[in-house]
Amino acid sequence: TPAGARMIPILVKRPWYVFCRVSLQHRASLSHRLPRTPQLSGGALYDLIRKWSCRCAVRAVLKKREYGSKYTQNNFITAVRAMNEFCLKPSDLEQLRKIRRRSPHDDTEAFTVFLRSDVEAKALDVWGSPEALARERKLRKVVEQEYQENIYRNQQLLKEYKDFWGNTKPRSNVRATFLQGPGKVVMVAICINGLNFFFKLLAWVYTGSASMFSEAIHSLADTCNQALLALGISQSVRNPDAVHPYGFSNMRYIASLISGVGIFMMGAGLSWYHGIMGLLHPQQMESLLWAYCILAGSLVSEGATLLVAINEIKKSAREHGISFYEYVMQSRDPSTNVVLLEDAAAVLGVIMAASCMGLTSLTGNPYYDSLGSLGVGTLLGAVSAFLIYTNTEALIGRSIQAEHVQKLTEFLENDPAVRAIHDVKATDLGLSKVRFKAEVDFDGRVVTRSYLEKQDIDQILNEIQLVKTSEDLENFMLKHGENIIDTLGAEVDRLEKELKQRNPEVRHVDLEIL
Repeated sequence: TPAGARMIPILVKRPWYVFCRVSLQHRASLSHRLPRTPQLSGGALYDLIRKWSCRCAVRAVLKKREYGSKYTQNNFITAVRAMNEFCLKPSDLEQLRKIRRRSPHDDTEAFTVFLRSDVEAKALDVWGSPEALARERKLRKVVEQEYQENIYRNQQLLKEYKDFWGNTKPRSNVRATFLQGPGKVVMVAICINGLNFFFKLLAWVYTGSASMFSEAIHSLADTCNQALLALGISQSVRNPDAVHPYGFSNMRYIASLISGVGIFMMGAGLSWYHGIMGLLHPQQMESLLWAYCILAGSLVSEGATLLVAINEIKKSAREHGISFYEYVMQSRDPSTNVVLLEDAAAVLGVIMAASCMGLTSLTGNPYYDSLGSLGVGTLLGAVSAFLIYTNTEALIGRSIQAEHVQKLTEFLENDPAVRAIHDVKATDLGLSKVRFKAEVDFDGRVVTRSYLEKQDIDQILNEIQLVKTSEDLENFMLKHGENIIDTLGAEVDRLEKELKQRNPEVRHVDLEIL
């Protein structure tokens, strides 16, 4: 503000105040013509300011209330906080006024709270003075710190004990996982691919065929990758803990992603290398009769595993109400997807290797066999690229289908207590688990009516008639205002519960109030 200027409030027909800074040379001329708080329109005010050539600054004046002890004495505090913050015992709280409040959890009953002012008075009565209470708090803080250090030390000792003797915690649920569904498919694939690798390796040693070497490496890569999938499945069924509140379901996607990288490096890479070396340094092959027999057996076994994977995916696709193609492309079950694609590539690879070996037998040209090895490597590279892409998309945080999101949104919008829905996000957590988040604009009138329907209207009218002072009005509004907020919280709990009941795949619901 320039020196010699003063602030004159002028009330205009707006919900804010306008302040004009008038210089000293116009102060005397304005003081006898301008009322103290005149009601002026915007045009009249503009003409007045232009006439006297004064500078105006317009700003909104917000009323800021200072909340002192008179306001905070009506705050509530739970029994646990009262004992921790004010160093009280349960017996100290027995004679205090008790108030029942709604629980924030829909599966628990209402709990008891106390007035903070009563707790503070009781703490001073027990400890004698604020200084004595502060000393006790400091002492208890030191004791708690020592206790936490002892807990950490004991946890380290327990971890060392488990590492030495092994974790003997029962994993019956993990064992059951491998007896059905994707776990069963993976275990069957591990057994069959392990046998195929052993026999193909013998055939390569006997014949020296580059295509047979590629097939042996292919089976070895499949066996290792499916063992990795089994590890991912066993980890994904673990229960959520404090560090991982949403569980470990993404472990299947992580294992499938690593499996895709392994197929590319171990399967495709070695097949390309052996095929290129065969083209650069061709060698004559021995009798291919045993190789044909082993490839025929491998074709039958890989085809059987492929049928198991196809049947499992068809079953899961029917349960989700989508087509076989959509289920595979969306990577709903990454473990079964890997088995399906690996076995499909194995069947095609066996046919490709047998064809190239047959051409080599008929023409005597070893280049056909090397070309078969390159073809198998290219096939494995394509499979690995698809697995890496789909599992990366799932790990980044993929949204569910737009139709399903629309269904969830319509359910909320059709509720009478909801005015509008904003910023809807529905994320697929894997294993048919969905996390739903939305910002909800509640209709305050509907929430208030819901609260009034549960109240005695005559009693509220009597309370209104007893309101004589501003303090009585404040107490009345604080009481019913907090009850209305509790009603709003109950509405949120109701919507979340109904949303989960109507859509079992929705496991986590976060509704933010606007």
